[in-house]
Amino acid sequence: MAQPKYIMNIEKVPHLSDEEKENLKQITEKFVFRVNEYYLGLIDWGDPEDPIRKLVIPNEGELEEYGRWDASDEDTNYVVPGCQHKYDETALLIVSEVCGAYCRYCFRKRLFRNDIKEAMSDVQPGIEYIKNHPEISNVLLTGGDSLILATKKLRGIIEQLRDIPHVKVIRLGSKMPVFNPMRIYEDQALLDLISEYSTPEQRIYVMAHINHPNEITPEAIRGFDALHQAGAIVVNQTPVLRGINDDPDDLAELLDRLSWAGVTPYYFFINRPVAGNNDFVLTLKEAYDAVEKAKAKTSGLGKRVRLSMSHTSGKIEILAIEDGKAYLKYHQSRDGEYGKFMVLDCPEDATWFDDLPGNDAHWNAPKKKWEDFEGANQKIAEKESPQL
Repeated sequence: MAQPKYIMNIEKVPHLSDEEKENLKQITEKFVFRVNEYYLGLIDWGDPEDPIRKLVIPNEGELEEYGRWDASDEDTNYVVPGCQHKYDETALLIVSEVCGAYCRYCFRKRLFRNDIKEAMSDVQPGIEYIKNHPEISNVLLTGGDSLILATKKLRGIIEQLRDIPHVKVIRLGSKMPVFNPMRIYEDQALLDLISEYSTPEQRIYVMAHINHPNEITPEAIRGFDALHQAGAIVVNQTPVLRGINDDPDDLAELLDRLSWAGVTPYYFFINRPVAGNNDFVLTLKEAYDAVEKAKAKTSGLGKRVRLSMSHTSGKIEILAIEDGKAYLKYHQSRDGEYGKFMVLDCPEDATWFDDLPGNDAHWNAPKKKWEDFEGANQKIAEKESPQL
């Protein structure tokens, strides 16, 4: 299959009525819209509840400013321009503010506003920082989507990281394995790059963003196989999203089909309370119940997935929500509280760690690591949001 044509104007989507296009245009004037013909072909246009449609076609709820733009306080993680360092062993390089797909639920939705600039065309400050911090063994290339970068540019970044002895794992965060799998299996230079630098001792991981089993097409499976043959390890992470993948049968099918294809189910996430994403939000109890019902239908390979919240203070694993209580532990921690076990009251309407009474006794509000960085929240506070 040839590389699909990209569409960045909502008026060019042939399956939408003129009225729908007019209503949605005000959203695309505020947030970028980008999709391709291949992915549009996965949508059942006769079904207004089609999950793929909901993933990429704008919805009017995005104009509701309820919530925060930077719900996990990523602006406090920046150490130099374009580089975050929240956990000792892992650094993030924000290499792109462009995605192949602009998923409407994206927790970094702030990046797709015209008034925000976090990704850096020059990654050298981040690479120099990583060189000088031997505790960093993992580097995640993210944004945006790392595989939207030209392979030549990606090679330049990976070559520099592989010259740093303490960097053992390079991760590529990407939706491309299911959004545009042809970008993977038709680009021999990309596969050669992975083959060269993903070795038995130091692997490249592709952190795929696969939300629904309908995305796992023959083309996607071909892309997974090409990555495997090149020596990459492919894992998957997705939030649990209302109206998209909160049906336990859909989640179970996703877990099965991932494990059958050799893609490790890694994280199910609680959707972060980001402005404009309220339509996708589940309560903690709803998300937990959906995941547990799904896990009951799959093998031990599917059951490897962890349900967690990427909170300001760390990754908080949800062990159970029963009888009005949330049983949690820190899977990762900004403050070194790894494995810390917590039992908190869980109101029926709680959707986030901050909604649990007494949560603030278990963590400290972070301060910016790089004081000169003007984060997304500060920038938006200084500018009035467009009134649409």
